[in-house]
Amino acid sequence: MAGDTRSTRRLRVGRREIEVKRAGKELFPQDGITKADLVGHYRRVAPRMLPELRGRPLMLERMPDGIEADRFFQKEVSAYFPDWIHRATVPKGGGEVTHVLCDDTATLTYLAGQACVTPHRWLSRADKPRSPDRLVFDLDPPAHDFAPVRRAAHHLRALLDELGLHAGLMTTGSRGLHVVVPLNRRADVDAVLTFARDVADALAARHPDELTTEFYKDAREGRLYLDVGRNGYAQTAVAPYAVRAKPGAPVAVPLTWDELDTPGLTARSWTVTDLGDRLDTDPWEGLARHRHGLTEAGRRLRALRPPS
Repeated sequence: MAGDTRSTRRLRVGRREIEVKRAGKELFPQDGITKADLVGHYRRVAPRMLPELRGRPLMLERMPDGIEADRFFQKEVSAYFPDWIHRATVPKGGGEVTHVLCDDTATLTYLAGQACVTPHRWLSRADKPRSPDRLVFDLDPPAHDFAPVRRAAHHLRALLDELGLHAGLMTTGSRGLHVVVPLNRRADVDAVLTFARDVADALAARHPDELTTEFYKDAREGRLYLDVGRNGYAQTAVAPYAVRAKPGAPVAVPLTWDELDTPGLTARSWTVTDLGDRLDTDPWEGLARHRHGLTEAGRRLRALRPPS
């Protein structure tokens, strides 16, 4: 019964039986979207989402009482999580943190049942935590107009093409877009972050009236900030097909580059209740085959700099 917050559902997911307590709890009260609906979403998107999650430490954004109440961000795995859920212990801040790994549909279902609205993933895998296989540029609008995000994505793609780098595009479900470059895991995370900063600096220099790398908002003067901070060690980025804690339950959705100029496109174009045919095809199909090293791209980037 959807309105009964005491309701418990038992689901068979593969070889596991998962108990979802308070299944009727409305996590998105303005929209009537319950925990059971959230669980249903993650079971539905699992075939597309799991390849982007497997083997990666997760940070869990949990909201047991819904998006209008308190939330918490969980890195260390809870002691009560079932022992069949995979874990990985990685160095962090002079110590260690044991994260959840989401390697199968049962785990994704269990996490949704724990009111994990949004899983945030590392850009590296747990076996080589300092060797990212993703590089992310985060493009958020300086105000409410989405047009600057579109332009920034076009500018960034043009520069990445010059550097010989393929990239995928994704709405974040929040405010903007992510541009994601697959890497071959040969570069250390510090080198990846430095490269991302150099690309952002070069792009801002090309379009100084539109783009900036100024960290402080007061210095941006209405320009779009090219955020590369997610590429640092132990930083995370929202996973494809993740739900965001916003009214309407928007979903982060991969796009093809041809869709960037679709009229009406925004960061929240798709929701838990309105994914349409987004799962029928994979806009990122084949992207992982283009795993890049940064040596040649770095050389090309240096060659683009004007002589001093």
